[in-house]
Amino acid sequence: MALSARAKKLVAEITGENVKLGDLKKRGAEIKKDHDLAMELWSTGEFYPRLLATLIFDKKLLSKNVIDQLAADMLRHDLEDRCQLADWLLANQLAKDKKLVSLIATWEKNSSPLLRRLFWYHQARLRWVGQAPPDNSADLLDSLEKNMATAEPDVQWAMNFCARQIGVHEPKFRSRCIKLGKALGLYKDEHVAKNCTPSYIPEFIRIEVAKRE
Repeated sequence: MALSARAKKLVAEITGENVKLGDLKKRGAEIKKDHDLAMELWSTGEFYPRLLATLIFDKKLLSKNVIDQLAADMLRHDLEDRCQLADWLLANQLAKDKKLVSLIATWEKNSSPLLRRLFWYHQARLRWVGQAPPDNSADLLDSLEKNMATAEPDVQWAMNFCARQIGVHEPKFRSRCIKLGKALGLYKDEHVAKNCTPSYIPEFIRIEVAKRE
């Protein structure tokens, strides 16, 4: 896609080694919504322009086909960058539209690992936001127990995150989540910085539940 003068100027300003995420968010807040500009930024294939694009897309124009293409594009980035792109797209666009939320709910077995990751990450988000959890936790745990051990790393992280949130916010499933965490042992040997909560399910649940007592 040939870039407009405005897009070229913006890309030049936000491409480099010293770009700060806070600055991108400030830019996004200034621009607000500009779907055409977002598509131009996305077409560059560059990480920071694409991050900014996730802030200014018009969610009403994000059809299933468009999202499928965005997901395929994100897979060309390395693991850390594509997960951040996907998470910003979810938080800033997909989770804010009822039709898109309904679409997310169909992604558990999607062929795209990024969309499967967003399915699980969104399910986790539904539990930490302070509202009553959805009534599908038992079914989610069935799937986690069956599939988490063999999931791709980025999908597995989101599945693990979902199990942690279920365990913290839904006491009736807590022992089941802890048992799952012990059986899989994911992140058990992870070293975390001081004051950071570990990803290992049993330890995460213990710490977070204690904060709430």
